[in-house]
Amino acid sequence: MSASESAGTDADAGNWDAVRELPPSAKLVAKTLEYNDTLTQSQLAEETLLPPRTVRYGLNRLEEVGAVESRFSFSDARKRIYTLTIDESR
Repeated sequence: MSASESAGTDADAGNWDAVRELPPSAKLVAKTLEYNDTLTQSQLAEETLLPPRTVRYGLNRLEEVGAVESRFSFSDARKRIYTLTIDESR
């Protein structure tokens, strides 16, 4: 697989290969989202026992590689809900 092919797949839907290169905190956030469909940043901090700042850093890194997407919460527009976009079959 060429470098351009792998870059294209990373940007499309994200994959675990891109996540493997990230810091441990980002990997933990990704695995937590894999088991919990959608969570807010504060819920992720509770589940992972990581400080909110570390969770935010992990989410930013995951968004950079296309492994996570976020949207506004309908129940509280001040919060964002995060969802893993990685195909679990890989």
